[in-house]
Amino acid sequence: MGARIQVDEITSVLKQEIANYREELDVSQVGQVLEVGDGIARIYGLGGAMAGEMLEFESGATGVVFNLEETSIGAVVLGDYLGIKEGETVKGTGQLLSVPVGDALIGRVVDPLGRPLDAKGAIMSPARRPLETRAPGIAERQPVNQPLQTGIKAIDAMIPIGRGQRELIIGDRKTGKTAVALDTIINQRGGDVVCVHVAIGQKESTVAGVVEKLREHHAMDYTIVVAASSSDSAPLQYIAPYAGCAMAEYFMYEQGRHTLCIYDDLSKQAAAYRQLSLLLRRPPGREAYPGDVFYLHSRLLERSCKLAERRAIVRKGESYKPGGVNGKTYIGVPGKHEAEHELKSLGAETHEMKTDPKSGGSLTALPIIETLEGEVSAYIPTNVISITDGQIYLEPDLFFAGIRPAINVGISVSRVGGNAQIKAMKKIAGSLRLDLAAYRELEAFAQLGTDLDAATQKQLDRGARMVELLKQGQYRPYHVTDQVISIFTGSNGFLDDLPVSQVAAFEERMLTHVRDEFPELRQSIQERKEITDEVATKLKEVIGNFKKQFTATK
Repeated sequence: MGARIQVDEITSVLKQEIANYREELDVSQVGQVLEVGDGIARIYGLGGAMAGEMLEFESGATGVVFNLEETSIGAVVLGDYLGIKEGETVKGTGQLLSVPVGDALIGRVVDPLGRPLDAKGAIMSPARRPLETRAPGIAERQPVNQPLQTGIKAIDAMIPIGRGQRELIIGDRKTGKTAVALDTIINQRGGDVVCVHVAIGQKESTVAGVVEKLREHHAMDYTIVVAASSSDSAPLQYIAPYAGCAMAEYFMYEQGRHTLCIYDDLSKQAAAYRQLSLLLRRPPGREAYPGDVFYLHSRLLERSCKLAERRAIVRKGESYKPGGVNGKTYIGVPGKHEAEHELKSLGAETHEMKTDPKSGGSLTALPIIETLEGEVSAYIPTNVISITDGQIYLEPDLFFAGIRPAINVGISVSRVGGNAQIKAMKKIAGSLRLDLAAYRELEAFAQLGTDLDAATQKQLDRGARMVELLKQGQYRPYHVTDQVISIFTGSNGFLDDLPVSQVAAFEERMLTHVRDEFPELRQSIQERKEITDEVATKLKEVIGNFKKQFTATK
């Protein structure tokens, strides 16, 4: 009996010692590689790991926790996985995957982990942001009502994009999707927008060409290029859009600036995600994509927004400080009314309302999706169409017919609409859309060779010239004032009796004439952002006189 008690005592002491030893060692933070291949690793141990946590492999590689299973975890390896061996140890860092952010990245070409690819030296930036962050809630946003000018006449007139909007660019390969995105970046030159171009699964030569074009047009002065080329592993292609979004978010949240993020393209990211999911034995769904592929894009694109302004009541002469004198920060439009009420009760003689200079920034997203044979109803295109605030559809038939940008205005749409246009553009864009709609309807009848009455023939002539007017060369974005004058000219019938082949030459010379001879007209439209009756009358007179000169010389 005594021996039995002694054994129990020894057992309890041993259990206690083992428990203490485990606490000191903290074995939950060390694991072992069971198998590795194709950019993924299965790891035994790491019981305390969390989804999205950064891992450090003994060989020096970095990984991210992807699957949390009963006896092991599935991780994706970022970068070269060929150096990882079975049995090597893996350490959990206790931190989510993050990237360097800040002004040091502007003008640089980096990989999705923020490592330089342009041979310009290390990026010295103390700030970092996690790749995955929560999208702002409803109260933290404000309506999209400020234009983001693309410089492309067809888009700014009929499918306007606002700051904080998500507008999808969709079409088959080689229809000019990247060209539209690059023109939009180039058009921000001299403005206040920081641009991030994320190239996913592109050829390295293509990415180099994009960077060279941006340099040529001095657009790299305000642009970051994040590149995960087709030769990079699937995990890097998967995280690239989140990395680009995190870099743009820094300027929006920390500096209150406006940003533009282009994801070129998300169909390749979805394919990379499908590859990882199938390798980690996640159940396949439609087109073999995993069930959460919708969430893959929705959690990325929902981070785009126009942030609401934060306000506080402070004593006269003081600068903004969170909370102000009453310990409260007022967010958004309802908050403004609350702040005004509070100011009234405290007295406007001693207190004033101040706006946080770091609030009110925006992140505009232009995701690109590549379709196969115009199949817009495929799984990924329909998913992204349902997430975004409209789409610009580029049609191969138009592209090959020489109508470039090859935008199909009939099925392209912006769900923000006129809210993202200046008054002058809003006034003339309505007639442009109607002219093109009438032209499309009548074009089919005209091909039958039937005799047309004068009114129908006039509509056909007007439509053909408006289509010609909307053609635009690549890397030649137009200032919004020039766009307004150009469309005003077409909508008011000045081109109707010109041969279609002369429309482009007439437009170019007419804009130069207005810019050089009548700068006050252009300045009036630019400053007031609208065409008054007085300006419209003067503009018609100027264009009419120029047309007489033009036809005489021709």
